[in-house]
Formats: sequence, C-alpha cells, structure tokens
Amino acid sequence: MSMAHHRKKQPGIVRRQLLDQAVRVAVEEGLSSLTLDAVARQAGVSKGGLLHHFPSKRALLEAMCDEFLVRLERKIAKAIVRDPEPRGHFVRAYLEVMSNLKARDHAKRWAVLSVMLFAEPQLRERWQHWIEARLSEHTATDSALTAWIVRLAADGLWLSDLVEGKPIRSDQSSDMRAAILDELKAMTYRI
Repeated sequence: MSMAHHRKKQPGIVRRQLLDQAVRVAVEEGLSSLTLDAVARQAGVSKGGLLHHFPSKRALLEAMCDEFLVRLERKIAKAIVRDPEPRGHFVRAYLEVMSNLKARDHAKRWAVLSVMLFAEPQLRERWQHWIEARLSEHTATDSALTAWIVRLAADGLWLSDLVEGKPIRSDQSSDMRAAILDELKAMTYRI
C-alpha cells in the first residue's frame, strides 16, 4: 500500500490550501487563468480531490468570496469588541479593517481578489447581502448619515490603496492619509 492510503485525511487543511492557491492564481495570473486544473496543480491535490471540495469553478469562486467575507467579519468583530464606545462602533471597526487590509502580502491578495470577485454580478450580490445584514444588525448604533459617509469613504480609500498600490495618490504623503483616517474616525464619534 502506498503512503497516500495511510495519510491522515485533513479536509479542512486541504480546503484552506485550495482556497489559498486559488487566490494566488487569480491575483497573480487573473481570473481568466483560474481553472480547476491550475488550482489543483498549485495545491498539489488531484483534480478529483479539488472537485470533492468544489464541484465547479462557480462553487470555487463563491467559496473564495465567502472566505473573504468571513475573514472581514472576524476582523470587524474583533475591532468592535475592543471599542468601548457603542455608538458608531461598526463603522469605526469597518474603517479600521478596510484601511489596513493591504498591510500583509497574504491579506493584500485576499483584498485584491475581493475587488476581482465583486466584478461578478452574482458574487457582488453576496457582498450586498453581507453589508445589508451588518447595517441592519447595527441600526441602533450606526444608521446615521455620517456613518454611511464614513463607510463609503473607507471603501474609497480601500479601493484607492488597491488600485494605485500607494495610499491615496502618489503625490500625497502617508501623513495626508493618516489625517483623513483620523478625521473619518472622529466623525464616527459624532454619530
């Protein structure tokens, strides 16, 4: 019997590896290069093994989108727990998380991927449902017009960081970005 027959099954680890490799392929080579064969090869898994976890490319894309949202949700939840002021806590957490998504290479890959995924109409609907559920959940503390302005500004900063690869514009300093973030955060205390 080969070692493969004796290897302990670890479906959670294999699934994580498949998702991480799918993200790597999509970010480095583009969504058009994201094939089940390419992901299986990069992850060192048979195509049958990949199909066990993701029966189609659509299922893989949906799982990648869902994984991004789960990661985002965890980070926001941690930031909310650290915030002693309930009023505006969701939008403050959202601002903090979205403005720091580019910090590490692994996180940046997922952030770049999210922009690519949300270009797909069905996946964009997943984002829309996620954000609507969060806004509904935090209606009592984060429904003021100011909260919407800060959240949309956070989205703009995040997209700018990803598209340009530098904070805001190349001719502006990180001091300007820090000042903008400080002002946006201050606005959340006036909700």
